[in-house]
Amino acid sequence: MDSAQASTPTVGVLMLATRFPRIAGDIGHPASLPFPVRYRVVAGASPQRVVRERDAALLEPFIAAGRALVDEGATAITTSCGFLVLFQRALQAALPVPVWTSSLLLLPELQRAAPAGIVTVDAAALGTDHLRAAGAAADTPIEGLAPDCAFQRTLLNDETGLDVDAARAATVAAAQRLVARHPEIETIVLECTNMPPYADAVRAATGRTVHHLVSLLAQRLAPPGQAR
Repeated sequence: MDSAQASTPTVGVLMLATRFPRIAGDIGHPASLPFPVRYRVVAGASPQRVVRERDAALLEPFIAAGRALVDEGATAITTSCGFLVLFQRALQAALPVPVWTSSLLLLPELQRAAPAGIVTVDAAALGTDHLRAAGAAADTPIEGLAPDCAFQRTLLNDETGLDVDAARAATVAAAQRLVARHPEIETIVLECTNMPPYADAVRAATGRTVHHLVSLLAQRLAPPGQAR
C-alpha cells in the first residue's frame, strides 16, 4: 500500500434502520463522500425512536455497531441522523477514532464568526438538549420542514417513495422561513443527513452559506495542507 492509500480515511456510517430511497448527496449514498465508506445498520433504530422518542436504549447498539465498523477498518465514524448528537460524547468515549454524529457540531465554530441557524426535519423534536450536546448556543434559531409534508412523512414514517422535487421544495421553503424570521442569519446548517442534495437550491434561494454533514466530513478529513 502506498502512502496515499494509507492516508485515505475510511468513513464508517452508523445507519438508522430505514427503507426510504437515498440519492447522491445523502450520507446513505456511497457516492456522497470522496472517501471509502462502510455502512452498518443499527437494528431497531427507526427514525421515530431516534428523532421523536430519543430512545436512550439505542446507545449500546450504536456503540456496538461503531466498534464493528472500526474493526472493519473505519478510521472515522459518523451517523445518518443529526439527532444522534445526543450520543456524541458517549460514542466518542467508547470508540478509538474520531466521531462526528451530526452537522450540528459545526455550530460552535460557525457561531463565533456569524449568526447561524438550523433547518431540521422536525423543529418540534429538536430541543435545547441537542444544542447543548453540540456545544451550540441555546437560542440558535431553528426551522423545520412543514409538519406532515411529503418529505417529512417519507423520512419520519420511513415510506418507500421519495419525491425529489417535493423534497427540494420543502427544504428550500423551510430555509426561507428561517431567514424571514431571522434575517441576521448568515449561515444555515442542515441538520438532516437527507438534505445535502438540496444544499445548492437552499443557497441559491436564500443567499446564505449552507453547511451539512457531508461538508463537515469533507472538511474534517481533508488531507493535511489542504484548505478546510
